[in-house]
Amino acid sequence: MSLIISIHSFRGGTGKSNTVANLAALMASAGRRVGVVDTDIASPGIHVLFGLDVEQVTFSLNDYLWGRCEIRQATYDVTPVGVMGRIFLIPSSIKAGEIARVLREGYDVGLLNDGFHRLIDDLRLDVLMIDTHPGLNEETLLSIAVSDVLTVILRPDQQDYQGTGVAVEVARKLDVPRMVIVVNKTPQVFDPAEVKARVEQAYGCEVAAVLPHSDEMMILASGGIFVLRYPEHPITSALKQVVARLMAQ
Repeated sequence: MSLIISIHSFRGGTGKSNTVANLAALMASAGRRVGVVDTDIASPGIHVLFGLDVEQVTFSLNDYLWGRCEIRQATYDVTPVGVMGRIFLIPSSIKAGEIARVLREGYDVGLLNDGFHRLIDDLRLDVLMIDTHPGLNEETLLSIAVSDVLTVILRPDQQDYQGTGVAVEVARKLDVPRMVIVVNKTPQVFDPAEVKARVEQAYGCEVAAVLPHSDEMMILASGGIFVLRYPEHPITSALKQVVARLMAQ
């Protein structure tokens, strides 16, 4: 049975898309067929992590939402060399005019749900990962509502703490079956165990990992998939634990 996982953050800059790409790579490395949908239509970017050349993108998620193509036509195999499984990416357009149109006119959000399930069937996916738009809007609420698991990414920052509380409360009202939190970009001087305990107490929600700030991640600068470039790094080990928690039934 396929699993739908939404990865969400209340604010931008949490490392959400990097987390999505790395989790997808770890899942595919274990032989799974993984779909990744970039629903952050206003500020897309996950295609960069997978090395997808925008010149090769004939159709995007925007085209599907506006009736220009089937969602399968907006799907690109971005599986890294040497990975056993498959990663299929449905990117959003980075064209300024397309982004402006979304902001100006919006789109039929109901089509997203249809597209999600069509992708699962057509591509025989084990996992569908949804890279959401930060904050809470109609698209985000739908993505959360249709998810089997919601993963909320936050930094140890007061604004993130407050905003994440709102996201967690909304998710509970939408009856999401499972929810976990990943604390990202944690300063090295913080005690991970203390951060984990504080966040779990604040939100009444499992913390799947406390990821440290990493110079290697910053230097990589979205130029590739971190867990494939640094397979022995502590962050890679922690993200493997997140995958185990997400896939647990």
